[in-house]
Amino acid sequence: MATSRRTDCTQLPRGPAAPLLRLRLVLVLTAVFMVVEAVGGWVSGSLALLADAGHMLTDVGALALSLVTAWIAQRPADNTKTYGYLRWEILAALVNGAALFGIAAWIVIEAIQRIQEPEPIRTGLFLAVAAAGLGVNLLCLTLLRGSQHGSLNARGAYLHIMGDALGSVGALAAAAIIALTGWTLADPIVSILLSLLILVGAWRLLRESTDILLESVPGHVSIVEVQDRMLAVPGVSAVHDLHVWTVTTGMVAMSGHAVVPDLKSHPGVLEEIRTEMCRLGIGHVTIQLEVADGCEELVPLAMGETAHTHGSHAGHRH
Repeated sequence: MATSRRTDCTQLPRGPAAPLLRLRLVLVLTAVFMVVEAVGGWVSGSLALLADAGHMLTDVGALALSLVTAWIAQRPADNTKTYGYLRWEILAALVNGAALFGIAAWIVIEAIQRIQEPEPIRTGLFLAVAAAGLGVNLLCLTLLRGSQHGSLNARGAYLHIMGDALGSVGALAAAAIIALTGWTLADPIVSILLSLLILVGAWRLLRESTDILLESVPGHVSIVEVQDRMLAVPGVSAVHDLHVWTVTTGMVAMSGHAVVPDLKSHPGVLEEIRTEMCRLGIGHVTIQLEVADGCEELVPLAMGETAHTHGSHAGHRH
């Protein structure tokens, strides 16, 4: 005989962490200044400005994707999508991270060509547009501040704007160096350095979004500790078929089987396991209780944990 129950100590996320109104405003500001920077870079001959304008072009697409995704994620669950559309934000984050890699590669290629064939730069215009770009990007970062901690999608948008802000800082520095020394190679060199900073953020975004899509165990959760805490609950003699994964940002789920021979203790055991999982930050818990272990074939956990001496199993197949 077996019983199962799903419990939740947190509510399902209802939508994106970043307010949609702010995301719309950031999108408009970025799109408008993208045009200004592209024209300024073309007229002044600055690669740094053109590179940043190219970055902003991709940012416009990324922000639009984030906005649409945030709207889709608010749609409620139904009979065919029981978790709703929450994972659209993870897909958007994956696309944003890949786009950032493409931007960085384009900047490096253009910079190498500019080093080989330097071109004259109108420093005054270069300086003015770079300063204005920094101001716009700082305003956008202020609007999105705090939201990047609650959602990978919002973090992707934030990282894009952060990349723009760094691009403006680099462009401003390059303009100042050229104005003071006349050394035009500062423009492509700064562009390469900025592309490396962009790659760092892109890699982290890709890694985290891929881990969620692969339903990996979250970095802040230890599968061994989850198993140990379940086994420490009075009445539990074995634990098997244990899984912990992230549904979307801020929503960690867990499922597993626990062998509890005493049928009368099942309600109390369920509640105690739920409490222990909540202490680990796992809010969506599904547990099947069994009075006897009916596993016909035992297989070890992929991560190589050792079995507990009092009869726990790392996993099983039905």
